[in-house]
Amino acid sequence: MRRHPLFGLALAAGGALALTPDTLFMRWSGLSGVQMLAWRGLLMGALLLVIWAVTSRAPRAELRQLASRPGIAVALFHFLNATFFSLGIAAAPVAVVLIAVATVPVFAAIFSWLLMGEPTRPATWVTIAVVLGGIALAVFGKDAQGIGLNAAALLGALAGLGVAVMLALTFVTLRAHGGVPILPAIGGGAFLSGLFGVVLSGGPAALGGEALWAIWIAGGIILPVSFFALSLASRYTHASNVSLLMLLETVLGPAWVWLGTGERPTPQMVLGGTVVVVSLAVYLVHTGRRRMRAAA
Repeated sequence: MRRHPLFGLALAAGGALALTPDTLFMRWSGLSGVQMLAWRGLLMGALLLVIWAVTSRAPRAELRQLASRPGIAVALFHFLNATFFSLGIAAAPVAVVLIAVATVPVFAAIFSWLLMGEPTRPATWVTIAVVLGGIALAVFGKDAQGIGLNAAALLGALAGLGVAVMLALTFVTLRAHGGVPILPAIGGGAFLSGLFGVVLSGGPAALGGEALWAIWIAGGIILPVSFFALSLASRYTHASNVSLLMLLETVLGPAWVWLGTGERPTPQMVLGGTVVVVSLAVYLVHTGRRRMRAAA
């Protein structure tokens, strides 16, 4: 069945909006990074794998695709993405992590060039330089106490960049290899990250907490819905469009956390985030217009 031209954009927008309150629920849970990794991975992975088992029309064929190099790669990318994100959010201000995660578009452009031979234009490299400057401003800018370098913020920025790299690799791989089954690939990677979190935390007995309901909502509803929608959208619209809509999390995620917990971003984080979001938005709009002119 032929999809409407806006189907991919609508899917990506829905997935991005669904993802924005994720960090708020993570904060509400009060769990450590490895505990969040365990719960989020196990819940998301189990749900996606069950849905795949119930709905798949050709499970054997999809398992063969999953066992291919692209299938294993997508599962590994999501395993690392989940690990970096949970540990980063637990150790650093939410705003810094999400600002770094917003660099997905530039990494997607680089990997499209390296893996698919798509040209990387000068505008991409200029955007990379500006974005890195914005991240540096958010990480190294002085806080309310006049402290210029925050080790937690630096760790969060590195974790967020790791997440961005893994997401970009996921989107590019799915676009280049349309036969990779999304549900078992992402679900399998998520479930393995959950098992990894259980091991790191010391076993199932160490996964308790006072607000487990929050992490259950994040891992059982928010993550499966958003990541499936975003990953599927990458097959119906360009990865840059998905990346542009994911900037909603960079803007709304810290706002939800501020409203829900009082964790206020510093002025430097707000300024750095603005630099990142605006430069990426300009880059993606410029790229989209160039593609439309080329197609015309």
